[in-house]
Amino acid sequence: QVVLVESGGGLVQAGGSLRLSCSASGRIFSINAMGWYRQAPGKQRELVAVHTSGGDTNYADSVKGRFTDSRDNAKNTVYLQMNSLKPEETAVYYCHMRSDGVYWGQGTQVTVSS
Repeated sequence: QVVLVESGGGLVQAGGSLRLSCSASGRIFSINAMGWYRQAPGKQRELVAVHTSGGDTNYADSVKGRFTDSRDNAKNTVYLQMNSLKPEETAVYYCHMRSDGVYWGQGTQVTVSS
């Protein structure tokens, strides 16, 4: 069983920064993709940034230039540095991993106040 544990969410003012972390544990095989999605109230879950096994990172257009996804392979951990946050980015942020299956973390709340 694979478990993803996120941390780093919280309350921040518009224009501020937060750094999310997600650590994977358990029986982990080859990781095909690992990264972040978010879901705002009343909206569908959407991709934020996903790091693929090929070495590419796919970002949502809305976060390009402000968010940076990074990964520590030795620790099976990914990070999401979020800068210049906007109130409309208030959401639950979920860690996502695709290996032998698809796995999700429990989510961490990010609230951006105006």
